[in-house]
Order: sequence, then C-alpha cells, then structure tokens
Amino acid sequence: MTLSSNLKGALLGLAAFAVFAVHDVVVKTLGGSYTPFQIVFFGVLFSFPLTTVMMMREKAHGNLRPRHPWWIALRTGAAVITGLTAFYAFTVLPLAQVYAILFASPLLITVLSIPILGETVRLRRWLAVIVGLIGVVVVLRPGAVDLTLGHVAALTAAVGGALASVVVRKVGREERSVVLLLYPMVANFVLMACLMPFFYRPMPVGDLAAVGLMAALGFGASLLLIAAYRAGEAAIIAPMQYSQILWASLFGFVLFGEGIDLNTALGAAIVIASGLYIVARESRSSVSDNMPVLRTRSRPETGTMPRVGPLLPDTAKPDLPGDKPDAD
Repeated sequence: MTLSSNLKGALLGLAAFAVFAVHDVVVKTLGGSYTPFQIVFFGVLFSFPLTTVMMMREKAHGNLRPRHPWWIALRTGAAVITGLTAFYAFTVLPLAQVYAILFASPLLITVLSIPILGETVRLRRWLAVIVGLIGVVVVLRPGAVDLTLGHVAALTAAVGGALASVVVRKVGREERSVVLLLYPMVANFVLMACLMPFFYRPMPVGDLAAVGLMAALGFGASLLLIAAYRAGEAAIIAPMQYSQILWASLFGFVLFGEGIDLNTALGAAIVIASGLYIVARESRSSVSDNMPVLRTRSRPETGTMPRVGPLLPDTAKPDLPGDKPDAD
C-alpha cells in the first residue's frame, strides 16, 4: 500500500516533532547542572560538523557577505536570544507549560508580518490572534500565581522566534541559505565562548555525550521536517508541531514528575486552536500575500541547529482558478 504524499508528510512531521521533544528533554536534563550559556555553547559546537555537511550541498555560488546586513543582524540577535531564553525556560518550567507559551509564536508572526512584510491582516485573523493571546494569559494566570523569570524567558523566546521567522520571510529569497544558517550559529558560538570563563563547569564524558545526543537529535529532526515538507503540503505539515504538547505531557509526567494543571491545558487548547485557524486561513490563496506562518516551516529559531526554511524552495503561492478577494 502506497501512502499518499500528504499522509507521508504528516507522519514524517509527527516523527520530526517527536524527536524535537526528546531534544528538549535532554536540554531540561542538562539544565539541572549547567547554565543555558554552556548548553548553547556546546550544542553549537557539536552541531557545526553536521550543519557544515548540510551546507556543503548548497549549489548557489557566492560569498558569506549578507545582502541585507541589518536584517541578518536583527535575525541573528533574535535567534541568539531565543535560544538562551528557550533553553532556560525548559530548565525551570514544566515542559507542557513552555510549549503552551511557545505556541504563541505563530500569533506573533501574524502581528509582526504587518510592519515588516506589509501583510494585510483583517478581522478574522485579528480575532484569532486576540483569542490566542488570551490563551497565553490563561496559562500564565497573572495575579493568581507568581510570574517567574522562566515565564518571562518563554515569552521572550516566543517573540524572538517570531521575529527571526518574519525576517527570513522578508529577505530569504535574496540571501543564500548558508548565510541564513551560519550567522546565528557563529554568533551563538562566539558570544557563548566569551561567557564561558564566567559560567563554565567541567562536564564529565556522560554529559558531553548528552550534548552530542542533543545536537544529533536537533539535526535529525530537521532532516525529518525537511522530508515532511517535501512530501506534503505546508498546510498539512505545519499543524503537526502541536503534537509536541502530547510528548511534553508524557515526558514531563514520566521523567520529571510534572502534571498538567487545568489552566495550562485550557490555555494550550485555546492557543493551538487559534494557531490552527491562522494556518487554515493562510492556506487560502485569497487571504494572505506572504503566508508568514505557513511558510515558517520550523520551530522557533535558536541558532543551535540547522533551520528548515532556508533549505526548502520558497515557491510563490499559485493563483487558483476562481480565487476572489475574501474578507479575512
């Protein structure tokens, strides 16, 4: 029996995000002994050889000088901040709660696409964004519980990941993939290396192996996600990211004794429903000129692993017969 292309893509996407979830478990485990600075540093160090092999396959000729240096600098800074804050959040918060907050990234991408991409967002997508952000508030419960630095870090990661994604949509067609991949990783390596004298703790062989596993998981998940998007439609693959909440619930309970409270479950459901609606709206060719969420095609940028988007062809959205302007 031959699987349909969309079903194959969906299954590959589910596998990719399952591997990403295991990657985050390793981050959380290491975070019990080391600072995010050290985890990011060694994560990038172990990822470089794998990413270099991937970048060697690029056929485009040119140098490593960006055509849009300020946009690349903004994206690089956003990716570095996202990596640090996401890793810290995974260390100090329950896995499911971190995911629930990070799932707000598509909502923020929609908002940021207005000033950066000139995207037109009409009433329905605005309502979806507002409802989704209400879901984030339900997860955070300001006033009912103390907001910690971990919550701030998770929110910062969601914003930084959204900003990095929108910048890729802005300049991705004009920049070489190797530039988009390399700059965040190099920036992470250099900045974290400067901080190592202040935060470094000796790592036994077992922990170094765990970092190597983390890098391999991130690389493997990226390859699976690339295969998923090449097999199926983006509108089918993109929602697979929300399966991570299931893995977070399982891993959090089994490995860390974490439960999911009602507010986290309800807030996550609201955020996910809003994100799914935005993906569905963008998949209609008459609604979005840029498809900023649908074309992101990856998790929030951390600068510690290869990003999927630059490695896939960014084809223009085809005009479908009978398309008419539609109220958003």
